[in-house]
Amino acid sequence: MLRRFWTMTAHHHGNLWNASAIANALGVSSPATSRYLDILCDTFIVRQLAPFSANLKKRLVKSAKIYIRDSGLLHALLGIHNHEQLQGHPIVGASWEGMVIEQILAILPNGIEPYFYRTSAGAEVDLLLVPKNGTPIPVEIKHSLSPKVSNGLRSVLDDLKCDRGFIVYPGNEPYQMTSRITALPVTMLKELVS
Repeated sequence: MLRRFWTMTAHHHGNLWNASAIANALGVSSPATSRYLDILCDTFIVRQLAPFSANLKKRLVKSAKIYIRDSGLLHALLGIHNHEQLQGHPIVGASWEGMVIEQILAILPNGIEPYFYRTSAGAEVDLLLVPKNGTPIPVEIKHSLSPKVSNGLRSVLDDLKCDRGFIVYPGNEPYQMTSRITALPVTMLKELVS
């Protein structure tokens, strides 16, 4: 049972957690799946990224997103044994997203809280860094050498009145995409919070 739960969790990596759907698939109660997930979170194996909620007129998603914090463990649970298999697997983008989120959160200074942002209409950013006394910083994470600015990122910049936003990508050089959006290589993550 636990192995099936692990595998299902791996398949939901980077997605909204739906305890009742997992419970139905496993034939257990929804509270049981929530307890299993709590154990994985308490042991630092899984991260739950909470949705951002502010006093906005838009309806926001209320479920957390889940990430297996160790990408090697994620790949093993999904039967991915090498780089070639990963590149051809549908999880490649979510795997990259989870790895980048872990790297960002490892260097995040105190006083900045991480969230994700998604409206019920579908506007979304992968990571929203929210300082206690400051403007949120939206971050999109793209597994592409030529990332595009999403409508979701533009929407969040306007909805939350953000000064700037970032797209983290696997390239080597930072570059300005718009007046408020910068593409950053994963090697320059400290720029997000400086």
